[in-house]
Amino acid sequence: MPSAALSPEGGTRPRGPRVVALGGGHGLYASLSALRSVTDALTAVVTVADDGGSSGRLRRELGVLPPGDLRMALAALCGDDEWGITWSEVVQHRFRSEGELHGHAVGNLLIVALWELLGDPVAGLDWVGRLLGAQGRVLPMASVPLDIVAEVELDGVISTVRGQVACALTPGRVQAVSLIPEDPPARPEAIEAVLEADWVVFGPGSWFTSVLPHLKVPELARALHETRARRLVTLNLAPQAGETDDFSPQQHLEVLRQHAPDLTVDVILADTGVVDDLDALEKAAAALGGRTVLADVAAADGSPRHDPRRLASVLDEIFLQKR
Repeated sequence: MPSAALSPEGGTRPRGPRVVALGGGHGLYASLSALRSVTDALTAVVTVADDGGSSGRLRRELGVLPPGDLRMALAALCGDDEWGITWSEVVQHRFRSEGELHGHAVGNLLIVALWELLGDPVAGLDWVGRLLGAQGRVLPMASVPLDIVAEVELDGVISTVRGQVACALTPGRVQAVSLIPEDPPARPEAIEAVLEADWVVFGPGSWFTSVLPHLKVPELARALHETRARRLVTLNLAPQAGETDDFSPQQHLEVLRQHAPDLTVDVILADTGVVDDLDALEKAAAALGGRTVLADVAAADGSPRHDPRRLASVLDEIFLQKR
């Protein structure tokens, strides 16, 4: 069974570059589903600010990190064999009942059980990864649960909204985000992975609640600025209601620059079908120090989902400097 913590120590050199993918939720799931076929040295650094659903209930009741985004990342790293497919379905399965278990994901309960037994979030995730045969490692971006605070503009009035669910559902336009606590302890394993990476990948995902929060954890942000890794941003295929209504691709980059003005990016990857103003996008990319790569990476059915095979092919070409 493959190990969750992929490392070249004492073994053959892993296939592909050392890649760290940042995010959470469905966006990170899409990124990891593609990246795991490109490299064996893959680490996901996952946001820990979810306060809704099963994760929110476990967080409030037990005081643990919200496990849901971590679970989804592990599920994305499961192999395509019978073992991987079965375990991916198991950890993603949600109970349906009239009782207290309703809505809880099996994987969330499994992760939290290991945290309680082992007393270490990273060790617990590594054990789940070993059980699943995960083709990579999953790490939380901070050691404590976080709350997202958003500055929201509605009809010319600026107000603040607290909590990931509230930020995602706000009727106004999110202008900026911050975290509570303001200086949370980053996981040292995540910092080490970023500093040792060849590539760091931001997105796709909920821009204000899954992607940008990594840049608001001071120790992690410092590592993201100091790493010698090349940085790639995968842009979303569609705006997200409540967070990025009517955002153009270039506006996503402008917001990224506002939150991390000193961060440089090497490559901005965008789907051909969502770019209406290439000049504006290239200008925004250049302001970050990067170049734009356009490719057909969306699902063929027209839904706003990245196709894992298409995305993997393009990422592989970028990593090999063929694009």
